[in-house]
Amino acid sequence: MLMSKKICKSNPQYEDVGHFAIEQFMQHERGQELVNANKGMQFLSGIIWRSFNSSTSEYHTLYRQKGRMHTLDTTHLEEPDYEYNENQDLVTSAIEGILEDMHADKENLWYRAMLFSMYLDTPNYSELSRKIGIPRNSISHAVEEARQYIKEQLEIQNIYYEL
Repeated sequence: MLMSKKICKSNPQYEDVGHFAIEQFMQHERGQELVNANKGMQFLSGIIWRSFNSSTSEYHTLYRQKGRMHTLDTTHLEEPDYEYNENQDLVTSAIEGILEDMHADKENLWYRAMLFSMYLDTPNYSELSRKIGIPRNSISHAVEEARQYIKEQLEIQNIYYEL
C-alpha cells in the first residue's frame, strides 16, 4: 500500500487502486513468472500507475467513470411495503416440499406435479393445452388431482390452507 500511496501522491483513492492492482497482478497469467524473475514489484507498480493515471484503464472504467451521471432507480420505492406473513411462508415452503416429492415420484405423481407447476406459470387451461399439446380436460383433471393431493398432504402436516 505504501507504493500505491506514493504513486497516487496520497490521493484518497490510493488504497482502492492498490487493492485493485494486487488483484490484477494475482490473476495475471504471468504473475508467478514475474515473481520468480524478481520483476513482480516493477510490474505491480506499472499496474498501479496505469490504473491511477489512465482514463482508459480498467480501474477507471469500473470505479471512477468520470463524467457519467448515475441516477437512483426509484421504481421499487413506489411499491407499498407488505408485512411479512409467517404462516403464508410456512404454507408456501410446505407446498414446495410436497411438489418436490411429487416430482421425485416417477410412477404416478410426477405427471400431476409437472402439470400443476406449469399451470402455476400459465393459469389458463386452454393456453397451456396449446402450449404443450395435452388436452385441456386432461390438464384440468391432473391439476385438480394435484391440488387435492397437496391439500391432503398439508392436512397430514396439520397445515390447513385452502388452495
